[in-house]
Amino acid sequence: MLRECFYHVSQSNWAYAYDKHTIHLRVRTKRDDVMDILAVTGDKYDWDRTYEEYPMKKTASDAYFDYWEASVKPKYGRVSYGFRMSAGSESVWMTESGIHDEQPAPPGGYYDFPYIHEVDMYAAPEWAKSAIFYQIIPERFANGDPSNDPDPTEPWGGQPTNDNSFGGDLQGIIDHLDYIENLGVNAIYLTPVFHSPSNHKYDTLDYKKVDPQFGSNETLKQLVDACHARSIRVMLDAVFNHCSEHFPLFQDVVRHGEKSEYADWFHVREYPLAVRDGIPTYDTFGFFPHMPKFNTANPRVKQYLLDVAEYWIKEIQIDGWRLDVASEIDHHFWRDFRKVVKAANPDAYIVGEVWNDSMKWLLGDQFDSVMNYPFSSKVLEFFSQSAMDGYTFANSMGFLLMRYPQQTNEVIFNLLCSHDTPRVLTCVGEDKRRVKLCVVFLLTYMGTPCIYYGDEVGLTGGPDPDCRKCMEWDPDKQDNELYDFYRLLIALRKDYDVLRSGSFRFLKAEPGDPRIIYERLNSHMHFTVWMNNTEEETVLSHPMETDDWKDALSGETVVPEDGMMNIKLDPLGYRILYRFL
Repeated sequence: MLRECFYHVSQSNWAYAYDKHTIHLRVRTKRDDVMDILAVTGDKYDWDRTYEEYPMKKTASDAYFDYWEASVKPKYGRVSYGFRMSAGSESVWMTESGIHDEQPAPPGGYYDFPYIHEVDMYAAPEWAKSAIFYQIIPERFANGDPSNDPDPTEPWGGQPTNDNSFGGDLQGIIDHLDYIENLGVNAIYLTPVFHSPSNHKYDTLDYKKVDPQFGSNETLKQLVDACHARSIRVMLDAVFNHCSEHFPLFQDVVRHGEKSEYADWFHVREYPLAVRDGIPTYDTFGFFPHMPKFNTANPRVKQYLLDVAEYWIKEIQIDGWRLDVASEIDHHFWRDFRKVVKAANPDAYIVGEVWNDSMKWLLGDQFDSVMNYPFSSKVLEFFSQSAMDGYTFANSMGFLLMRYPQQTNEVIFNLLCSHDTPRVLTCVGEDKRRVKLCVVFLLTYMGTPCIYYGDEVGLTGGPDPDCRKCMEWDPDKQDNELYDFYRLLIALRKDYDVLRSGSFRFLKAEPGDPRIIYERLNSHMHFTVWMNNTEEETVLSHPMETDDWKDALSGETVVPEDGMMNIKLDPLGYRILYRFL
């Protein structure tokens, strides 16, 4: 056994409280190197009488490592533990004090989980596990009130640019709630709705005022109330990293320089404020001079923004915040943000925009979730062509799953595309079969899925701003077959809780073979998903011990032959099977 590949620490995603009775332990070993791992546990104050062994299960792998996991239920809420690694006749012991050929006397030098404190546990809203989000850019979804159209407003359906407007508004969303409800989604994520000079509204002028081009605060209240009446949650987009250059307090700094009482609201390196060689003399989002960056460490700035966060939850009763450029704001701010938001609504869902490994924001004191762009990157890379094999794809997904604790994976914000990326249909070369494979994976995978408006009717779009096209409302131009497919898969996820909270594991993902099989499993149901990511018809086989399988979409009984399930799949086809346990 390659001992230098062994890894465990008694914190973070390696040892964490899953609930008030259960601790999850994870260990890493070299891939295909260790055959069995046993977690040996006991209470450090009475090891002998509390001693228990937990066989660990290999739950994921990547290109280099295997990841093992066990659920430990200590009787008294605390546990000391070590690991026995075995391969053939060889066994070694790993404790916090090192790796040993013989078991060291417990509990001294063993790993320790001192106590399960419920107050310290990561806890996302329970409803987020069952949520299926629908992302909407209000300016591009529907024009419900032409009286608030900006001047100029271009005809609906034109080519989007960085500057043009088409008149979409909140009333347009209200008018199409029947459509949204019929699709089956039960949560809406709106990009910014607050007063702003741009079409995208990510440069805020007034944080407590809905942009007049979208309606009024009362219109937003009507929308949220109408959604709640249909059991649809609403999450708004907050831009607390930066504001508009026309934000009144920033303009005071422009006029008065370092003498402005608001100079310390921003990060100013040099006065007077200017742009030199394309670089502002003050910090901004990127290097865009029209988006000056807030100094969120300033108590006055922090209180101003926290009041905004609380205001919309209390006044409009929104169900959560998506936080723009969240990784560029200090952690102290986000810890206080969480306290304020959860005090106003303990069930609010907080999603940060972080494009990389986000563990330090997901320890229970800041965000509930992050936008899982690494997920979309790997899914689109695999399903957009047949070049990647299942082995490589499974390694990528295993690596992502091991980044976070299970309860985080259950509510991570998974998406295929958004207002910041090319649309899924464009990413897969406008091959609808490949879109379907992506959507099947999205809606049968762990996490909280999000669908970008218009994907369900076949909208295309390249990089921003092309991905921000107007919603297509002409029935003759909508892909109704694709819409019905989305509805079908959304309904399937809503009907079976195993697709929302069951464990995930690849059953077949081999080198050189783009075909995959994976499972979702809980105490009462077992799903298997069979996917043919090739352009040829195929038969995909895997051992199955029981003969009580049904097709989840057709209800047809599917019986293995001599213990082997053989599933015929069309080119770029899929099949979903299930059985009750």
